[in-house]
Amino acid sequence: MTGPEPTYATEKPDATEPATEFRPADRQLSLVLDAAVRPRPVRVAISEAQGLLCAEEVVAEDALPGFDQAAVDGYAVRSVDVRTAGEEPVQLPVVGEIPAGSRQPRRLQPGQAVRVATGAPLPTLADAVVPTSYSDGHQARVTVHQGVPSAGYVRRTGEDVQIGDVAVRQGDTIGSAQVGLLAAVGRSKVLVYPRPRVSVVSVGDELVDIDRTPSVGQVYDVNSYALAAAARDAGAEVSRVGIVPSDARKLRETVEGRLLMSEVVVVAGGAGGNAGEEVRATLSDLGRIDMTRVAMHPGSVQGFGRLGPDSVPTFLLPANPMSALVVFEVLIRPLIRLARGTRNPHRRVVGARLLSPITSAAGRKGFLRGQLLRDESNGEYLVQPLGTSGAHLLASLAEANCLITVEEDLTEVAAGEQVNVTFLAQRA
Repeated sequence: MTGPEPTYATEKPDATEPATEFRPADRQLSLVLDAAVRPRPVRVAISEAQGLLCAEEVVAEDALPGFDQAAVDGYAVRSVDVRTAGEEPVQLPVVGEIPAGSRQPRRLQPGQAVRVATGAPLPTLADAVVPTSYSDGHQARVTVHQGVPSAGYVRRTGEDVQIGDVAVRQGDTIGSAQVGLLAAVGRSKVLVYPRPRVSVVSVGDELVDIDRTPSVGQVYDVNSYALAAAARDAGAEVSRVGIVPSDARKLRETVEGRLLMSEVVVVAGGAGGNAGEEVRATLSDLGRIDMTRVAMHPGSVQGFGRLGPDSVPTFLLPANPMSALVVFEVLIRPLIRLARGTRNPHRRVVGARLLSPITSAAGRKGFLRGQLLRDESNGEYLVQPLGTSGAHLLASLAEANCLITVEEDLTEVAAGEQVNVTFLAQRA
């Protein structure tokens, strides 16, 4: 089949609004990140610290391991007594046995062996362990067939961590290995940055929850579920408030209450048209909300402010779920990551060759859905744009694994040209 290649776009440029009224997307992101509120560090049990960022330098007060110990099951010996075992077998009397966890001191005499289990402390004078496989395994008098060097099959005191070493650094993400290391140095609790609390509110009299059947003129509340999931994916502790009616008193009370228990508040359906203006006016006495249009698409219509006594970053997002999710990805996700204490709050960006041409709105930075591929023959990244009409295709975002970035000064990008793409979350 032949014919012209499809062209993809998101929003159509609005010729009635001059580009000078738009704030650059990068400038908007800087303003947002400057408002990041990092929760105060808290001390938690190490079993509850997984996935959080460490807020202290954890210094080892004891060496790890704390004593010379056997690295394998075998026989503790002086290495000099078995140095010739590779030439001819060496026989040594076995004068005892030390199990793991033993606290009874033992002393090894020249020309003797002590049977040891993995993890057992070495007796005095022993400097090596002969693995059982290097011997005949006898318990009274062992014949050694292969020698071992000094320190062979021994875990020396402080081999893993010395006294004064930093076991876990501030800013490290605490994973399973860090939890194990904290336990190994005797720490039952650790200071961490808690997950920032994000509250998600949906505004709109046309919205119904998913456990109800919409009547004519009503739609399901998609935004509160989708945005709550996105915030959770970013590492936040999420409170999905759900639907709030556009009644001014109810909306104000709800948002004011969330400001007292959140580091970020997201109001979906609070930007654009008369409804958006009413939301802004309702919340204006809680702080200033900036409704400057942002030079990006989709999602140029949005609001941002720092509300309440704690100047909590608050976002008014479009009602359209696709636009709301893109704004979240571009602006709110980095804010959450920064509030978590992440050193680099941004996703990975790579260059990729475009497989189909795209168009973009003049004067606005485009964030287009795409599917990133890898050419197995040369390792080159390839990207296929997704979606063919406007900013309303939520299904195409579900299929996307990246966002294609198109700079403000470009309106068309031909197939075969290089573009920057941002990785989205990997699907299992």
